[in-house]
Amino acid sequence: MALENTEIQDKLTQNFGESVFNFQQQKDIFTFEIDADKNKAIILFLKNDPSLRFHFLTDLCGIHYPDNEVNKQFAIVYHLHNWYENKRIKIKTYINGEKPEIKTISNIFLSANWMERETFDFYGVDFIGHPQLKRILNMDEMISFPMRKEFPMEDGGRTDKDDRFFGRTIDNC
Repeated sequence: MALENTEIQDKLTQNFGESVFNFQQQKDIFTFEIDADKNKAIILFLKNDPSLRFHFLTDLCGIHYPDNEVNKQFAIVYHLHNWYENKRIKIKTYINGEKPEIKTISNIFLSANWMERETFDFYGVDFIGHPQLKRILNMDEMISFPMRKEFPMEDGGRTDKDDRFFGRTIDNC
């Protein structure tokens, strides 16, 4: 018997109540949102439940929404896969923009280690309990987070390019 969205939703709401919400089908992926403080428990449940068996973390990433209210300025998105049933789910949770932090899942999925480091490196999200949360792609000395929307698109001090070649000058003719 194939794993149905209703079974996933029923098990999650039965075990976590209102901490799991906004269930919907988006193309071929069943998606829902969770409360950030329950991320670890919910993901562990999805992995260990004998009928759900979401044993593979496909992706973990961050999103910056600077125009949202402070409690929802960052989102963490998890993509999990059940290989037995070939079922994919997407889990989204919002976190605070002033102090973006969430519990690590690197002790549930080892692959989350690098994904969380990348999200920290580019968005500045603190994964509480991560064994080695440090920059992975950018320089250690860097004090900004380049995927945040307030990060400048270009370095204003660059001297190696001529704006005329990029259509950025206005002729005064």
